Amino acid sequence: MIHDYLFIGLIVFYIAGASSSLILNRNDRLCTYTAFTSAALAAIIGIVFSISVIFGDTYTFDLPSSSFLANGLFIDNLSAFFILVISISVFAVSLYSIGYVREYFGKKNIGYLGFLYNLFIISMILVVSANNAIMFLIVWEVMSIISYFLVVYEHEKQENRKNGIIYLIMTHIGTGFIIMSFLIFAGTSGSFSFDSFRLAGSNMPFMLRDAAFLFALIGFGTKAGIVPLHIWLPYAHPVAPSNVSALMSGVMIKTAIFMLIRVSFDFLGASEPWWGYLVLMAGTVSALLGILYAIMEPDIKKMLAFSSIENIGIILIGIGASMVFLSGGHPGLSSLAAIAALYHLLNHSVFKSLLFMGAGAVIFSTHTKNLEHLGGLIKKMPVSSVLILIGILSISALPPFSGFVSEWLTFQSLLQSFNVHDNFAMITLSVSAAVLALTGALAAYCFIKTFGIGFLALPRSEHAANAIEVNRPMLLGMGILALLSLLLGILPVYVLPVLDRIVRTFTGANSPVVSGSVGTIILPSQISLSPPVLLLLLLVPLLILILILTRAGNQRVYETWGCGQPRSCARQEYTSAAFSKPVQIWFKNLYRPVDETQATYSSSTFIKDSFKFESSIAQLFELYLYNPVISFVQSRSRRVKIIQTGSIHAYLAYIFATLVILFMTVIAGGT
Repeated sequence: MIHDYLFIGLIVFYIAGASSSLILNRNDRLCTYTAFTSAALAAIIGIVFSISVIFGDTYTFDLPSSSFLANGLFIDNLSAFFILVISISVFAVSLYSIGYVREYFGKKNIGYLGFLYNLFIISMILVVSANNAIMFLIVWEVMSIISYFLVVYEHEKQENRKNGIIYLIMTHIGTGFIIMSFLIFAGTSGSFSFDSFRLAGSNMPFMLRDAAFLFALIGFGTKAGIVPLHIWLPYAHPVAPSNVSALMSGVMIKTAIFMLIRVSFDFLGASEPWWGYLVLMAGTVSALLGILYAIMEPDIKKMLAFSSIENIGIILIGIGASMVFLSGGHPGLSSLAAIAALYHLLNHSVFKSLLFMGAGAVIFSTHTKNLEHLGGLIKKMPVSSVLILIGILSISALPPFSGFVSEWLTFQSLLQSFNVHDNFAMITLSVSAAVLALTGALAAYCFIKTFGIGFLALPRSEHAANAIEVNRPMLLGMGILALLSLLLGILPVYVLPVLDRIVRTFTGANSPVVSGSVGTIILPSQISLSPPVLLLLLLVPLLILILILTRAGNQRVYETWGCGQPRSCARQEYTSAAFSKPVQIWFKNLYRPVDETQATYSSSTFIKDSFKFESSIAQLFELYLYNPVISFVQSRSRRVKIIQTGSIHAYLAYIFATLVILFMTVIAGGT
């Protein structure tokens, strides 16, 4: 009964937030407080509800009797975990939004934003709760449409409208594949209920099982943003409001991961080894290409969007390894890899939401998201800078922050392949581990550039020079997730048993992870890690160094070295493009860089008056995959266009001809 109250309560609070936004839309300030405070309260209820389900019983919520919506909602440990992930991010982002949307006061309709924001969250919760294909497709479509309207919230900008269309097209292509996958299950089971899908999955012919898996991988992979279906992320995330970007990148794309696990493990049993290898390969390629493109981006939000592709790739590496181990008869190792994937999913939702909020804080204060125009923000926005730095350390997988633990677990699960007597599995998992190591190094490189160019040195523009610290609600929202990033990094021993309980529901086995003294994680082969001890080993030398440097008499003030120039200025600083140049050279066959220089001269051909340099890189999949397909469709459309005359008489003639053909078919004995 308590579950009923909690679940209905969280839905009621979100609906209250949405409806109050519409009612109070003439008062920006009041509308903001009611919409986002209500969402924050609903998120607290969601956290309590999900934890109670994880440590309690599975929860079902029967909808009014209907053949389509029967057994509508089903929340087991896996669903509850995703509601927990959604609610944690929503709580922090909602507090942040109270301060962030002040940017739109008097310019945009806050009631419209608050209405869509609350409905968007409800749709995500219902997506991970649905227990019926029809119910799922309805809420999935609602989630996609609402997120589209949030992406084009600033619709007066042409760029936003164009990017929104790309997102809308890609998400509906994905939905088409999901429908095909569900139709295969429904055709075999005779029902749209997920319960019947579970029963039918193991009895389907091999070809149908393979087709259902492939369609699901393409459909949900499009929403998750795996390569080469990722092209909408770098377009949609940067143009949405930053609080929306935080939720889209932090949690929305995870709903696709949820359904991929549901279909692969729950419905189909993850019994075919090549499914796991395919997911592993998709994850490995996504992780590497995502971070390679992120390095080259001067736009902060676009860089974070590419980084999301990388992190989705890391999550898929864990899921793919889990499928490989399970199909190979190693359920314990399968659970270990699945735990690593879910831990990284949780961590990514926390630090990516934090970083998108941080990007929003930078844009809020400087009105630019171009790294080349920033610099020196650590002095202008000291609190925001520290919080963003924590997010950067987490996403760079540096100890003792959260990203390190989940990536370390992913590494260990891949290296466990040496305990499996299967040469092919050993080789593929080892290659994936090597690529993951390279990805981690490139991620650290990418975010060192971001912080170094954006927050250190001197401001490169008036916007950066005049930046001020953001308001308290924004700092509070970021501070909560920064604290959580640290806690997830130093206290994983309290999270791992919970994840073990969750993955047991779809792998059917306990993981070999055990907890030792001093918070130590112990894996098979006596591999261990103690984040609290690691934290002490890092902090003690650092504190000693600080004490030595700050001791009386040791402080001396010098002017910063100005590269031999009489006075330091921002034009002498290392730029974002220059920092990325070595990587661009190493991977020039991937980037296909095009550099253009333009010089103007005044009095002498030996003395340049001005010098302009521009560089761009190619998006290979757009260039060689999407653009040819678009050109093909457009060329065929032009030929078909001749039947679209614009004449009502012609259209009536088409209808008449169709009816005649149908009559003739029926008369001839057709149906």
